[in-house]
Amino acid sequence: MKHPYRILGAILLLGFFATILSVRAAGPKTEMVKFPSGRDTIEGYLAVPEKPGRYPAVIVIHEWWGLNDWVKEQTQKISELGYVALAVDLYRGKTATTPEEAHELMRGLPQDRAVRDLQAGYDYLAARKDVNGRIASVGWCMGGGYSLQLAIHQPRLAACVVNYGALPTDPNDIQQIAAPVLGNFGAEDHGITPADVKSFQKTLSGLGRYVDIKIYDGAGHAFENPNNEKGYRPEDAADAWTRTVVFLKKTIGAGEQPPPAKK
Repeated sequence: MKHPYRILGAILLLGFFATILSVRAAGPKTEMVKFPSGRDTIEGYLAVPEKPGRYPAVIVIHEWWGLNDWVKEQTQKISELGYVALAVDLYRGKTATTPEEAHELMRGLPQDRAVRDLQAGYDYLAARKDVNGRIASVGWCMGGGYSLQLAIHQPRLAACVVNYGALPTDPNDIQQIAAPVLGNFGAEDHGITPADVKSFQKTLSGLGRYVDIKIYDGAGHAFENPNNEKGYRPEDAADAWTRTVVFLKKTIGAGEQPPPAKK
C-alpha cells in the first residue's frame, strides 16, 4: 500500500497542474466576423475576453503581409490584457508570403477604401454591447501608417499606436489628430528616418497634442516581428510591447469597466 502522504501529494500535484491548464485554457474567444463598409461587407478577426463584461476596444491593423497568423496572435495578446480586439482585413481575404506579393497587395489597396474599412471597424466595435466606448488603434508597418490615418479621420479615437508606420506630413492632416499618440521606430529605418519621426513629433507637440516617441538605436524597419529574421530585435520588441501595454492602460484603461462619462 502506498504511503497516504504520497497519495495526498500526488492529488495536490494533479490539482496544481489542472489549475495551470485551466488558466491557460481561459484565453480570449476568437472568431471571424463580418460587418458593412459602405456597400461592401468585410471581415475582421475578433478576440473577446472570456469573462462577460464591458471592455475598452482596440482596432488592430496588419502589416503589408495582410491578416496572417502573426497579426492574429497580436490580436489575441491584446485581448488577453482586457480588451475587445478587432483586426480588420484590409486585403479582403488575401495574404502575402513574399515581399513581392506584399508590395503588390499594398499597391493595390486604395487609401480611401482602407480608411473607410477601418472606420467601419470602429463603428462595429462602438455598436457592440461588450465595448464601453473607449477605442484605440494599434498598427505595424503599413498598419502603423493607417493607425495614424484613422486618428486623422476619426475624432473619437481615444488613442493611437504606430509602430514604424508612414507619417503624415500635411500640417492640416496632423492638426486633425486629437488622440494621444505612441510611436516606436528604428534608428536604422531608411524608409521612415529619425529625422522624419522627430519632425512629426515636433509638429504634433507644437499643436499641444500628447505624443510619446521612442527611436531604437540599431533597429531597422519591422524590428518587432520575429518573422523578420535579419531585422528582428527581441529586446527592443519586448520594450515596444511594454510601452504599448502601459500606454493603452493609461489612455483607455484595461479590463472590465463602466462606459466613459458623457461630456
